[in-house]
Amino acid sequence: MRDEPIDAFYSGFIEHNHFQIVEVQEAKKAILKVRLTEETRNPYGYAHGGLIFSLGDTAMGFIARSTGKKAVTQNCTINYLKPSTGLILTAEAEMIKNGKKICYLRCNFYNEQKELTATMEGNYFYVD
Repeated sequence: MRDEPIDAFYSGFIEHNHFQIVEVQEAKKAILKVRLTEETRNPYGYAHGGLIFSLGDTAMGFIARSTGKKAVTQNCTINYLKPSTGLILTAEAEMIKNGKKICYLRCNFYNEQKELTATMEGNYFYVD
């Protein structure tokens, strides 16, 4: 992604789910947001867990890709701490360790009141 515009990666799944890229700092951090709508909520009116996971995976993936290497998710773990409600959900991801073949990242999710609603961590494998 170093030499490629970030817009080149804003398509398909990311565009379909209306993820908004707020910030990506090369190999450091990424912030993404999503507007919660009827289509993104579970039957109880909270943000769907799959949407939350996808937002975090995408935010961490942007950081891994910003190293200039192609990266795929190796594994991720998410902890849902409280229901994500309101209109906007924000994912703030950061690079913890960047190795030769694998990087380790962490992501926190916040509602509009800046309350922590979920945490996620994962390893991404560099395929090149």
